[in-house]
Amino acid sequence: MTEDSLLFMPVSSIMLGIKSGSSRVKILLIEDKDSLRQMLSTAIKKAGYQVDEAADGNIAAEKIRKQPYQLILTDLRLPTLSGLDILKIQKEIDATIPVMLMTAYGTIEEAVEAMKQGAFDFVPKPVDISHLLLLIERSLQQRRLLLENMLLKEEFQRMYGIPKIIGDSPAMQTVSHSIQLVAPTDATVLLTGESGTGKEVFSRAIHQLSTRRDKPFVTVNCAAIPHTLIENELFGHEKGSYTGAFARKIGKFELADQGTIFLDEIGELHMSVQAKVLRVIEEQCFERIGGLETIRVNTRVVAATNRNLQELVSKREFREDLFFRLSVIPIQIPPLRERISDVRLLAQFFVDKFSRELHRQGLQLSPEAARALEEYSWPGNVRELQNTIERSIILCDGKMIRPEDLNFAFEQRKQSEDFIHLLDLTGSLTDVSSRASRAAEKVKIKQALDLSNWNKTQAAEMLAVSYKTLLNKIKEYELE
Repeated sequence: MTEDSLLFMPVSSIMLGIKSGSSRVKILLIEDKDSLRQMLSTAIKKAGYQVDEAADGNIAAEKIRKQPYQLILTDLRLPTLSGLDILKIQKEIDATIPVMLMTAYGTIEEAVEAMKQGAFDFVPKPVDISHLLLLIERSLQQRRLLLENMLLKEEFQRMYGIPKIIGDSPAMQTVSHSIQLVAPTDATVLLTGESGTGKEVFSRAIHQLSTRRDKPFVTVNCAAIPHTLIENELFGHEKGSYTGAFARKIGKFELADQGTIFLDEIGELHMSVQAKVLRVIEEQCFERIGGLETIRVNTRVVAATNRNLQELVSKREFREDLFFRLSVIPIQIPPLRERISDVRLLAQFFVDKFSRELHRQGLQLSPEAARALEEYSWPGNVRELQNTIERSIILCDGKMIRPEDLNFAFEQRKQSEDFIHLLDLTGSLTDVSSRASRAAEKVKIKQALDLSNWNKTQAAEMLAVSYKTLLNKIKEYELE
């Protein structure tokens, strides 16, 4: 049997790989024998994939540098650059792309070396097409799993599972009904409400109730990323696009392809990036930084903010067209003080949760503590309640959580005392007002930091300021 011979076996519809998304997969086939390359190309195309061809290593390297592929299938021995050279070049550009090598002369040593350098597999000639197509599908599946691991999908599922929305108040019933109606669609959703109301939980519920539930759910906190880096985070970049760009980076919109992207604190998104986000929502395409190829995706957008976007539009700090495009389905999440009847249900949920996690099974919420929870105003909403219950379980020395274990009433008195102590009433009214304003600001920032257990990102969200502004204020008031 000659080197160009191919073993063609009956291929089932499953082996052909004609499944959702296969037509979007582009494979680079590198083989210097024209007849063999054409036969392989025809077979792979029949399986539903796109194929680009190269007859030698230099041409292949140029193609790889100019555009992205989802898989590289290359002969080991080529004119000019070898298959191992191609493997090295691809790994430098994007290490997640699988590379398979073919050879009729390969030895065990060569196969081992190729695998050590990161090859997905080693394909002997003559090529068994059924086996090759199976390896192609396995390699693509491995890359999908790798990208999911990059998103920490398994960790999110372990921590959250299917989001549990707790509450039977009329306000929560309205929200739950809206989510159930909109989730099965692909409509863009804008979640609004104060910090700590659980907007991310609601966004996860929308994803889990949609037909995209088995696809990625990607979260981007627009307030936590400097505006000079947010475009790179959302859209990625090509190798060499700027100093330090040593390899291609896949952006969050591309990682969320076929799934959902959650743009948290969208009101903090810099104006320079808003037009590009609008284009992705409307046209489902974008270019990486430094790239020429248009990347097409099918990504659903759910956004959230604790700011008044209409007010930002009037101040020319937010694009009006993006606001209208985001708010196709606006859903207002009510603050906890407007659904006090849900406080006990939420508190019991957190008691059960943290009792298991902290190995304090058997703890109960006393009736007095439950009443105290309902009488509190919850400026930090559900997040503050969660932190309060977790802290009380840690501090509780018996089997019953008492009002004094909750600690929020003491914090309020202490903050009032600190505020009065900080005030200096000497001087003019303007001087006193200025000092009072700074004192109040310091107390408010300290309160947010304490409520968030010094998670600065969460504290910035609670205060409705940018992460950078919070860092500057912490330094200004020497709170660190």
